[in-house]
Order: sequence, then structure tokens, then C-alpha cells
Amino acid sequence: MITVHHIGYLVKNIENSLNAFEMLGYQKTYGPVYDSYRDIDVVFLKKDGYIVELISPSSEQSVVSNLLKTYKNAPYHICYKSDTFTEDLGRLEKKGFIRFDGPSPVSVLGGKKTCFLFNMNIGMIELLEKGNFE
Repeated sequence: MITVHHIGYLVKNIENSLNAFEMLGYQKTYGPVYDSYRDIDVVFLKKDGYIVELISPSSEQSVVSNLLKTYKNAPYHICYKSDTFTEDLGRLEKKGFIRFDGPSPVSVLGGKKTCFLFNMNIGMIELLEKGNFE
């Protein structure tokens, strides 16, 4: 079973975006931290039970640099946590979701495995192995 974990929000300047979200009542729960695998800076925020992950490229070589040029500051993926990661990943792929990254452990998510998939009808999603990270 998969449930929503967070909304991934791509931002140019993580500190400016963090300040704007805090003005809306969000509270920082984790970060900022650097993810060397993807060359990004990450901050997690929470409000009313919703988690937002702010993601900012650390350099032009970051995997999200080109996305930022296209989308600007905007949400770009929904992350789902999975109790049965391998089974859910296989099920999603059989249903037409295309895996384009992972699975790989992510240090900023407590070392849990994560995988990015694409579906032409909804765009990008992230599948996260369930763990203690909230």
C-alpha cells in the first residue's frame, strides 16, 4: 500500500523559499541538508499534516538544474511512501509507470530507498521505502 509522504517543490533559492513558506505557517522539520547523490540542497517543512520538500540545485550539474529552468519555483513531484517497496515498484511498472532513477538510498531520507517514475498522464512521482523518517 502506498500513501502520500510529501510534495516536492523545486526552488531557485532555498532560504528565500523557506522564509516564504514560514510566513504561511509552515515549520521547518529537517534541513537544510546537502544530498551529494543528486547535488541538491533539501529542506522539509510541515503544516496541517502536510509535508513539503524544498529542493534547490547546488550547481549547474545538479539533476534538477534543467527542471528549474523549465518549471521555475513550482511543485514538480508527489512522493509516496510504501510498506512493500519492491512489490509496489513492480506493480507501478506493470501499470505503465516508467522508472528513470533508482532505486537508491537517500541520505536526507534516513537512508531509505527511493525511486523516481514517470507516467505520461500525471508526470513524475517518487516512491519511498517506508521508514521512520517523517
